[in-house]
Parts: sequence; structure tokens; C-alpha cells
Amino acid sequence: MKRALLLLLLVACSKRDERHAQKLPAPQVAPLPAVEVQRGKDACDAYVAKVCACTSDEAKKACPLAQALPQALQIALETSMNPSTDKDSAMRAQVNVRETAKECIEQTAKLSALGCP
Repeated sequence: MKRALLLLLLVACSKRDERHAQKLPAPQVAPLPAVEVQRGKDACDAYVAKVCACTSDEAKKACPLAQALPQALQIALETSMNPSTDKDSAMRAQVNVRETAKECIEQTAKLSALGCP
């Protein structure tokens, strides 16, 4: 009786270990190209550095808002690559990554209007 119970427990544990050893499912959508992701990160980092280094009053107001952009880009990127994110949400997250990168590029182009070099 004890042997049968022990054997049953061992089998159950081994099945459980097999399930946990399996890889997580792949993301629902194809990941964004690494070059595009890096370009977006670089654009946001450069915008934050430039706007926060600028001494004009408008730039001082824009700096705290700008600092959230790299984090927003990273969160959207992680959401899009998460295997547990459904396909629609992953696609929306990818759009968010692209829109955030676009915002960083556009805001960098507007820095001269704020009185920044």
C-alpha cells in the first residue's frame, strides 16, 4: 500500500516537472525589428538629454514629461513581447512603441522653438 502511494506520488511529481520544464509559448505577434527598437530608444534618450539640459522655461516644463517617454516605450515593448499578452494587445503595444518613438523624434525637432540649441 505504501509503495503504491509512493509510486503514485513520484509519477505525479514527474509529470508536474515535465510541464514546468516546457518552454513558455512564443509571443502572439512577430517582434519589432531590433534596429527599429534601438532607433526608438536612442531617439527618446536623446530627446530627454537635450530637453532636460536646456535652460529655457518651456524646456524646464517639458523635461519631467519627457523623462516618462523612455519608460513608456520600454513598457510597451515588454508588453508586445510577453507570451501571455493576447494578439490584439500585443499589436496595440507595438503601435504604441512606434508612436512613442515618433513623438520623441518630433519633439526633438521642436526643441529650437523652445529656445534650445
